[in-house]
Amino acid sequence: MVKIVRLEPIAQETEVETNGNLLSVLIDKDLDVLKECGGRGMCATCHVYIKDGMEFLTPMNRREQRTLEVITSCKPNSRLACQSRVLMDGVVVELPPGMYVRSLQDIEALIGRRADQDMLHPVTGEVLVETGKLVTRSTLKQLEDTKFEIGAYLTQTKDA
Repeated sequence: MVKIVRLEPIAQETEVETNGNLLSVLIDKDLDVLKECGGRGMCATCHVYIKDGMEFLTPMNRREQRTLEVITSCKPNSRLACQSRVLMDGVVVELPPGMYVRSLQDIEALIGRRADQDMLHPVTGEVLVETGKLVTRSTLKQLEDTKFEIGAYLTQTKDA
């Protein structure tokens, strides 16, 4: 049986199978989701906010809680789309504004240009460059020690 999920701020409703995860909804809508860890709840690149209907999702597991603790943009209504399974109609998902940086080459290609949208750190979700601001070499400097294999990075930091 299908359930209806609403995506904000793009104001679209979509269907998902009962017990289907929100990540599948985002992928079906061709939204830019990195899913760096392959949907295992170990990265934060499918982070979303639940505007309404949190009680209509499966409860948060410990792995998801630990991953969400890492991101600076986490709020009480934060969830990982890959770990959030839809049980009933009425879930309203708010997509975080911005674009996760996928590699240093992403930044290098944009140096000297203004960001079309917030550029987000691939691990913490912190805004590196705000919308309309100039992308500079200092942004590269902020990321030079970042491991872009996010799942491996989070596994190492949680074991330490």
